[in-house]
This record gives sequence, structure tokens and C-alpha cells, in this order.
Amino acid sequence: MQLKINLDENVKVIKQSLKSDDVNFNQIKIGDSDGVVIFAKDLVDKQSIGDLIIRPASLFKGKVCKDSLEQLFFYPEKQKVTTIKDCINQVVSGNALLISDGVDFAISFDIKFFQMRAIAEPPTSTVIKGPREGFVETLPVNVSLIRRRIKSPHLIMENTEIGRFSKTMVTLCYIDNVADKKLVEKVRKKLQEINIDAILDSSYVAKFLGDKTPTLFKQVGNTEKPDILVAKILEGRVAILVDGSPIALTVPYLLIEDFQSPSDYYNSPYSATIARWIRMISVFLALVLPALFVSAELFHLQLIPISFLLTIVNSIKGIPLSPSYEMFFTFLIFEILNEASVRMPRYVGMVVSIVGGLVLGETAVNAGIISPPTLMIIALSGICLYTVPELEQPLSFLRLFFLVIAGSVGIYGLIVAVSGMLIYLVSKESFSAPLLAPFTPLVKKDLKDSFYKGFLTEQNSRPQSLQNANRRRMDEN
Repeated sequence: MQLKINLDENVKVIKQSLKSDDVNFNQIKIGDSDGVVIFAKDLVDKQSIGDLIIRPASLFKGKVCKDSLEQLFFYPEKQKVTTIKDCINQVVSGNALLISDGVDFAISFDIKFFQMRAIAEPPTSTVIKGPREGFVETLPVNVSLIRRRIKSPHLIMENTEIGRFSKTMVTLCYIDNVADKKLVEKVRKKLQEINIDAILDSSYVAKFLGDKTPTLFKQVGNTEKPDILVAKILEGRVAILVDGSPIALTVPYLLIEDFQSPSDYYNSPYSATIARWIRMISVFLALVLPALFVSAELFHLQLIPISFLLTIVNSIKGIPLSPSYEMFFTFLIFEILNEASVRMPRYVGMVVSIVGGLVLGETAVNAGIISPPTLMIIALSGICLYTVPELEQPLSFLRLFFLVIAGSVGIYGLIVAVSGMLIYLVSKESFSAPLLAPFTPLVKKDLKDSFYKGFLTEQNSRPQSLQNANRRRMDEN
């Protein structure tokens, strides 16, 4: 429905849709004409309304016409609105709307003002060296953090609204002469196809970007650090920023990304390589150590060294549970403690961790319910799991699955299960990029930033595992 020349009719129609008490309709004079300023009082800067709208309107002399109304205000972030629907959308989005009698359009002023969290180091990506800035829940702030690092006209930001009720602003970010155009178009199409009531976090968008079939491992990368996001964009990836979320999404996603820490790129290549090897070994231990221990106790005692076997035999005397049930029981205790420490308030969660980890564990051993080797293995497995926190959820499921297989059919079943997991990973892709690249398929040039960290001067080309339009990122000396 188009706006009409009559002010009262326009205001009456808008009031029928905006019945909330926090929407204000302020009557003002614009020269010899009447006008109304409409805004949601908790979303706008009220001082800016007075300085940018009411004051220039009060200084105007004469009768308002189309040309004079547009030229009256010098605020750069204004736009002309011609329909009732657009007027309503502007108000609920936090803009101030000015409607004047005798004019069949309104002017929207982007003067949003609301409380926001200060820029701080994200809790999930702490570093000893390197930038400590993290994304916040405000989209314009996040965009500015990227613009500060990429001062190029080739950096493209495409905005779109998603959500019938939330109308959340989602920004597609890429470098047009680096990112593959087919990749950009594919992501853009997926965003346009999202039809949902509300987008409350970037995780909502991630569910629509991946495959519709259930998958164990994620297919969309994420980060809370602007420097890491910029580095991924420069490699040819496409980023998605969601208003209201401090977590940015990136595609394509490779599994090796979760083994790469932000601090790796600010420390020496030697220490970064050692750290990556530690993470990989830790993940392997977290997955197979409990299952291997149970299978060895039940089916393959010859795999255990004799001195360690004697220690195990002495420790399990009087234990009422079988090795499998003992491991499951200990695993369940640690998962309950982990969930309780996460859900409880921070000052209580620390107490729960201490009481559960020390008191409960020690008491269970002294009471003869579980053995010390089992407690040690579960504790070591849990610690190893969090060396790669981004993979904690799928790895926890796989750890339990491997434990069930090993307790049922022994080490041969464990080998089959691990092989099945590897086959599953080899078959998965993220936006045409193999999930296990650069290992399968093997891309030798990309290995310099995989299981080892090469020198910066060696990385003169962008990853070949990703789709990108420009391979060269550094001139060879």
C-alpha cells in the first residue's frame, strides 16, 4: 500500500500495525505543515531526533513540498520510503521515520542507539601473542573490524534480511577477485532460500548452509576473531556475519582448520608444528585409549606389558563391575560433571569441578567401585579431548561409540570402526572442498599449513584445496 498525501490517513494505517506501547508518534511542525516522527523509543538516539529532525524542521519556513522535504535534512544515512510496509519495517528495525502532510513519501533516518558489548578477547580463542579483538553481537561493529584489516575496494559486503519476524541482517563477505564466483553464488542462493520465523544466532544459518542430510562433523567453519576471519577470506573463503551473533561463519570448511590455533600464526613455525602434533596425538588418544584399554582387558591381555598387567590385576581386585561397565560408569560420571560445570554459575561450577574431580573420584577408588587405571584413562581421554575444543561434540560421540564396539567384539571391531570413520570423512565435502584436504586428496603444496606449520615466506600461493580465482598471494623473491 502506497503512502498518501494526507498525513492523518497515513498515521492511522501505521498505528493499526504498530500497536506496541514503546512506539512513539510525535507531532511536529515543518514550516506551515504538520508532520509526525515515528520511532521505537528504546532503539533510537533521542538526542539525534532532536538535532537531526526536529530542529531543522522547526527552522523551515513556508509550506512543505516534495523537493523541499528531501533537501531539508543533511543527514547522510537517510532514505526515501514510499510504502506503508516499508515504513513499518523501518520503525521496527530501529530507524526514525518522518511523515509530512502534503507529501506522499516518508524519510527514514538511521539513528539506532542501543547498549552493546565492548570489544574484548573471545573466551574460546585466547592467545598469548597476536590481536585480542573479538567479534561482538553488533553487525556494524563486526563489519568495521574487517574493514580495518582489508582496505581494498575488492572487499564486498552483501546484506540481506532473513527471518519473517526477526528480519535479521545477514552479511555475505568476500573478496571479489579472490573468491570463486560459483562459490559466492552458491552461498548467496542458500541464504536466499532460508525461510524461517527468526534467525537468533549464526548457528541457525549454519544449519541451512550445510547438507540437509544429518552429518556427524560440521560443514561450516566458525571463528570469533577478526584476524582469523580475514585470513580465511584472503584464502578464498566466503564469510557470513549475522547480526546478534559474535561468531562468524566461513565456507568451505576443512577439518584441519580445527587443529590450527590462532597463536600458531604469531609464534615460531617450530613451536606451532609441535603444538599441532600434540593436538593430533591428543585427539587420537581421546578416541581410542578407553576403547583400547577395555578391549585389551577383555580379549587381548597379551597386548598389555606384564608389569602393567600385574598392576591392573592388583587394582581390579574386589571391583564389582566388569571392565566394560566400569569404563562406562566412569565415563558417565565425567560427562555428568562436565555438563554440571557448564550449566551451573561460574563460581559454583568451579566448586563442582573440584569436588567431583578430586573428592568423588578419590572416594570411588577407595570404595572399590572403580580402579585407578580406569579413572586415569578416562581423565586423560577427557583432557585430550579439549585440546581441540571445536571437535569436542563429535569426538565425544565417537569415543563412546568406539568404547561400545571395543567392549563387544574387541580390538578387531575397533579397527573396523576407526576405518569406517575414516571412510566417512573421506566421502564428505564442504562446498566442493574435500573435508580431509589436503591429505585426501593429497595436495603437497597445502601440507605446509597442515600437520606442520611452514615459514610465512614459503606460503606464496593460496590453498589449492579451496576454490579461489587467484592463486598467487605473494610474489616470489
